[in-house]
Amino acid sequence: MTSVVLRPNESQDQLLKRFRKKVVKSGILSTVRRKRWFISKSELRRVEKKKAVRRLKRRQVGRIGD
Repeated sequence: MTSVVLRPNESQDQLLKRFRKKVVKSGILSTVRRKRWFISKSELRRVEKKKAVRRLKRRQVGRIGD
C-alpha cells in the first residue's frame, strides 16, 4: 500500500504530486489496468506474438535505408 506523510509547510498540491509519483513508480496502476479483465493464457500468447511480429516488422522497415 502506497502512502505519503504530510511534511511541514507542504501544500496539498505538492503532497498529491508526491503521492502520484509513488503510485506510478510502484506500478500499481498498470497492474490494476492489466488485471481489469480476465485474459486466458492462449489469448495472452496470441497477443504477445502479434506484438512481437509488429516489433520485428518495424525493425525491418528501419533497416531498409542502411
